[in-house]
Amino acid sequence: MPTVTNDLPSGLATLADHEHQARETLDEKTWAYLFGAAADELTHGRNLEAWRELALLPRVLRPLAGGHTRIELFGHERPHPILVAPMAYHRLAHPEGELATALAAAALGAGLVVSTQASCRLEDVAGTFLPGTDRGPLWFQLYLQPDRAFTRDLVRRAEAAGYEALVLTVDAPVQGARDRERRTGFRLPAGVRAVNLDGMRLPPSPTLGPTQSALFDDLLLHAPTWEDVSWLRSITRLPVLLKGVLHAEDAALAIEHGASGLIVSNHGGRTLDTAITTAAALPALAQTVQGRVPLLVDGGIRRGTDVLKAMALGASAVLVGRPVLHGLANAGAQGVAHVLRLLRDELEIAMALTGCRTLAEAGDALVRKPGR
Repeated sequence: MPTVTNDLPSGLATLADHEHQARETLDEKTWAYLFGAAADELTHGRNLEAWRELALLPRVLRPLAGGHTRIELFGHERPHPILVAPMAYHRLAHPEGELATALAAAALGAGLVVSTQASCRLEDVAGTFLPGTDRGPLWFQLYLQPDRAFTRDLVRRAEAAGYEALVLTVDAPVQGARDRERRTGFRLPAGVRAVNLDGMRLPPSPTLGPTQSALFDDLLLHAPTWEDVSWLRSITRLPVLLKGVLHAEDAALAIEHGASGLIVSNHGGRTLDTAITTAAALPALAQTVQGRVPLLVDGGIRRGTDVLKAMALGASAVLVGRPVLHGLANAGAQGVAHVLRLLRDELEIAMALTGCRTLAEAGDALVRKPGR
């Protein structure tokens, strides 16, 4: 069981403060891996700017007594709409890794999406998170592996451990060109690895001719397709959400193939640089989905006002990534809890100041796009 003895540094009043503190805490190579993005990192930066550029149009003198942040997600009432996004190797930020993150998320009522590339066993993370009272959902994120038998076993492990949904990442058939990470020569340190992938077999690489591509004629031979979504649904009793959807036509196809939910995501800018921001993509996807399945969004959420804007534009909930690792680096479980508490407190303040007693009252009229 993780401890909560890390002292929270003084002067941390915002998520930006946590980022600045973590920058002083972590070495250059680790920072480049955890927080770098693809190519010129334009999408990463624009994700943040897109939420900031949306203006709120508040209402006044509305009844606010008895207000709350509660939402319903997959038939369960949850304390608030904030989940921890799936991220690899939390032990790079803190020795207790995902166990500290899970402890904090459970205590703060936040949902937790555990990465396939977690540095702690998925069973141990679930064992830390599930006993929490008034907790959020616990989901397991999947990258479909070429070894489908191994993938099936991984799904079985997640089901047995108590995970409540699977999140299939669909926007990363290959890794983005992460220049900053490559410049530092980052390598995983001894003792940190994707422990849940131990024992997985990789297929042999074909012999390539001089005109063939190592990407298209080797690695992408095993890239998942819509048929694999149907296969995954056929081997599990859990809901399957697709993470990484930005195009309205893909949202429609996802529902046709039985997806139980969608996550609007551009991988935090870590895969395709210059991809559309999630704030810009969300309204069109909400229009396509029309509430048929939950629609979540991540990418650039740094303030409670960002959470409120996302909900107003049609999101069912939001996921937060990098700030969680900032808090983890700064003070372990206590740092993660502080980040999540700041976001929820800011959300409540934003709701009160815009006249929203509940999140159901936050509609499209609350948000004004740039230039309006």
